[in-house]
Amino acid sequence: MTVIRLLLVDDDPLVRAGLSFMMGGADDIEIVGEAADGGEVEALVDRTRPDVVLMDIRMPAVDGLAATEKLRGRKDAPQVVVLTTFHADEQVLRALRAGAGGFVLKDTPPVEILEAVRRVAAGDPVLSPAVTRQLMAHAAGSALDTRRSGARDRIAALNDREREVAVAVGQGRSNADIASELFMSVATVKTHVSRILAKLDLNNRVQIALLTYDAGLLEELEGDGH
Repeated sequence: MTVIRLLLVDDDPLVRAGLSFMMGGADDIEIVGEAADGGEVEALVDRTRPDVVLMDIRMPAVDGLAATEKLRGRKDAPQVVVLTTFHADEQVLRALRAGAGGFVLKDTPPVEILEAVRRVAAGDPVLSPAVTRQLMAHAAGSALDTRRSGARDRIAALNDREREVAVAVGQGRSNADIASELFMSVATVKTHVSRILAKLDLNNRVQIALLTYDAGLLEELEGDGH
């Protein structure tokens, strides 16, 4: 059994105690450290080498967004699951753009928070297509045209097959689903996803999904009746 090394980051000691009690009881989770502020995170990561960081967004000194951006910019970055009290929140969206593997609400049932940590540790995003659309609708506005232009420029670096795979990732499809739909092996899908991440300088599937949304590719599919 692979044990997931988990770092807890929240400014509320009661929340940290509750999470520690809940997560530490699982056979496959080891709590390797706790932090009360985002400013403590990098040093703790260096010392404890977690696989996953469960990160509160709102903290008084250095918030979870800034801490996530710093962490995900590292070569040896751990996965990050963002803790929040809001479904659709600009800070959550920014954390996902920075490379967080997903987010969970603070009032999420314990078993679901555990599952989120396990999924992100395995490289699977914790973000449904419906939630992605909700976040995007929340963030839509004056910056949308600028984001769309930039996203389309980046997507242009992909070949046709990689673009098809990227759009399928944006639709929330699994590797197996993509393989079936595009008539290729799961191994080939994984290779394409790896190439997409490398070409676009992204570090997980959530960022691919957000980029395809920004570029308007999912809207084009809906318009075509797919």
